[in-house]
Amino acid sequence: MSRGPTRRGLLLAPVALAAPARAQPNRPIRLVSPFNPGGAIDVLARMLAERMAADLGQPVVVEAKPGANTILGAEVVAKAAPDGTTFLLTTSSTHLNNPALYRELPYDPQRSFAPITLLSMGTVLLIAPGAAPFADAPGFAAWARAQGRPVRYGSWGVGSGGHLYGELLRTRHALPLEHVAYRGEQPAILDMLGGRIDATFCSPVGAKPQIERGAAKAVAMTGERRSAAMPEVATFGEQGFDGLGLPIFVAAWAPAGTPAPAVARLRESLARAVADPAMRAAMIAQGQTPVVSAPEELAATVARDAPRWAELIRISGARVE
Repeated sequence: MSRGPTRRGLLLAPVALAAPARAQPNRPIRLVSPFNPGGAIDVLARMLAERMAADLGQPVVVEAKPGANTILGAEVVAKAAPDGTTFLLTTSSTHLNNPALYRELPYDPQRSFAPITLLSMGTVLLIAPGAAPFADAPGFAAWARAQGRPVRYGSWGVGSGGHLYGELLRTRHALPLEHVAYRGEQPAILDMLGGRIDATFCSPVGAKPQIERGAAKAVAMTGERRSAAMPEVATFGEQGFDGLGLPIFVAAWAPAGTPAPAVARLRESLARAVADPAMRAAMIAQGQTPVVSAPEELAATVARDAPRWAELIRISGARVE
């Protein structure tokens, strides 16, 4: 099981970063977020854009292009001019999950993008309504098996990490689960609160407001270790449910053919943004571990983890609906 990228160049100990590049008097930089506004990655994108704009002296505009498990946003960037003014902020689903789930994609995960940097390694929560008659993963499993019907759970898209984690619970742990795909985590959370689904996978930042007011409860956390954002929530592995430790990462990508100096300019600005203490604290609150990598390390991470996610998809039986 993956333990994330190598330590070299990743963990944000004090690092000597290059001075900010001079602003280019061109059009604004477009940061494409393939997730709904208000979701965890879209929130991260907007925080990064604000810091990058100040760092570069150039507007950085977030363009939300949600849908199809990040495919719509990825296609926009894959077809954009490779001039250093457009880049994609996305999860590992774009490059690891989608190639194994879709017969055809409007982008080539290997050839359509230039890697910029890893930005975080993340964890995901399974949450349920606050009034649910269980408090942890074993309780949820016992309750689900007693319902005599499929228990409906949400995720932010077919083939997403949330979808696959649920499929693992269904196949490996014999839970009667039925997946419901949404265009982002917030619609799934709202449907859960409205009683239209029974539980949902989502980010800590998406769930925290509902948990704090008692409308939702955390059942378990994915990943190999507890999140610093919610250390009180035990992982699935700790609670006896193996297989849900493979991490999800967030990374930045430019269109293929973007000149190396333009890629370096974006990477250095992102690295300075993530090194900011306030930014790091905000990312940790989201359930993410901030990291920075060389473009080559991002490419190597994808090459290493793609077969593992493909095997997980095969074992889970997940299919595009």
